[in-house]
Amino acid sequence: MTTFDRYRLSFTTGGLFLQEAPLIATRYLALRDWAQTREQVRAENLLQVRTAATATRVSQEIIARLQLLDIEELEYLTEGSAREQGYLLWSATCRRYTFIRDFAQEVLREHYLSLRARLTASDYDTFCNAKALWHAELDEIAPSTQSKLRQNLFRMLREADLISTQLQIQPALLTPPLARLLARQSHEPLLVFPATDHDMQRWLQ
Repeated sequence: MTTFDRYRLSFTTGGLFLQEAPLIATRYLALRDWAQTREQVRAENLLQVRTAATATRVSQEIIARLQLLDIEELEYLTEGSAREQGYLLWSATCRRYTFIRDFAQEVLREHYLSLRARLTASDYDTFCNAKALWHAELDEIAPSTQSKLRQNLFRMLREADLISTQLQIQPALLTPPLARLLARQSHEPLLVFPATDHDMQRWLQ
């Protein structure tokens, strides 16, 4: 019988952290040490949050994602446009959360390729129900948590400019330098974006 790694399902708050993540990336690039970066972020309240507990929780979440980007990607994150930052943080989030990566590839991109213009809550529910056949952890979470997961996933898609506020799917507009950066090893990192194979080939030329 095929076994599957459990989905990590801790993305209930925070979105993509569009403002905070580049600040932490900049600090890391100066220190080149994640432990020191984490300590300074908390000690200096770099994230400008009200409590130490919130600073710890938010910084842990952001750093867990940023650690999955390499130095070149982190440098691009600190220097790129707001749209490119959103795309990079979406890519990092998909690396951190296999559940989100699968949704991006199997629902978001497939809807785009089949000309289905809009995402709905039922699309999310259908995806979860199908995955629950192999991932019992999806049946173990409370309905309220499931609702938060869906809400935050859609929030991240909006912040990455991949869906509109009306949940219309918006084609990814990666610049060739960013696309080539993400696809250095393979094209798979590009599959989390609503784009055709032709789009990807054009980006990588």
